[in-house]
Amino acid sequence: MRITTAEHAANSVLWPKLTPFLPRYPDIKIEVTIDYGLTDIVAGRFDIGIRLGDQVAKDMIAVRIGPDLRMAVAGSPAYFERRPPPRTPHELTAHDCTNLRLPTYGGLYAWEFEKNGHPLKVRVEGQLTFNSSSPCLRAALAGFGLAFLPEDMVLEHVDAGRLVRVLEDWCAPFPGYHLYYPSRRQASPAFALLIDALRYRA
Repeated sequence: MRITTAEHAANSVLWPKLTPFLPRYPDIKIEVTIDYGLTDIVAGRFDIGIRLGDQVAKDMIAVRIGPDLRMAVAGSPAYFERRPPPRTPHELTAHDCTNLRLPTYGGLYAWEFEKNGHPLKVRVEGQLTFNSSSPCLRAALAGFGLAFLPEDMVLEHVDAGRLVRVLEDWCAPFPGYHLYYPSRRQASPAFALLIDALRYRA
């Protein structure tokens, strides 16, 4: 079975669930393609796509496979020795920020915030732009500015003192990862087993 997914979903949700699944079903073969675009899984001949809940097309069957997510803004202690921490998202325009270029957003990703039900998008500037989140984390750890990343990627570094988190009260939870597939797909026994293994159970 062929799966298309983004890097963070593969690392945080897919792989932890495949690890116990694969030894139980050694005859089931799985191919995973890391892709940040909103892939047409029918045209691409994929069996399953994995994306955030609000990115799944309405004509697809969607199954929740992970909890709600939160983003985090973080920078190194060395960076904050040079710059005062931002108190609001608007102050990010005065900071060096690591940009993320994603095909799903048609270019540079605008950092998305929400507080008291009021959404806010901020376009940031900085010396570095990447097309995946892992280099953004490495840049922040090295002191090259602020990064906007899934919370689970930064918490261990915050706890260890390698990163400092800011604007936490502006980072609201949002729907997490869902798998999706065409409603007309005929479910084989192997497909049904995989869907059940990936399904989120709170």
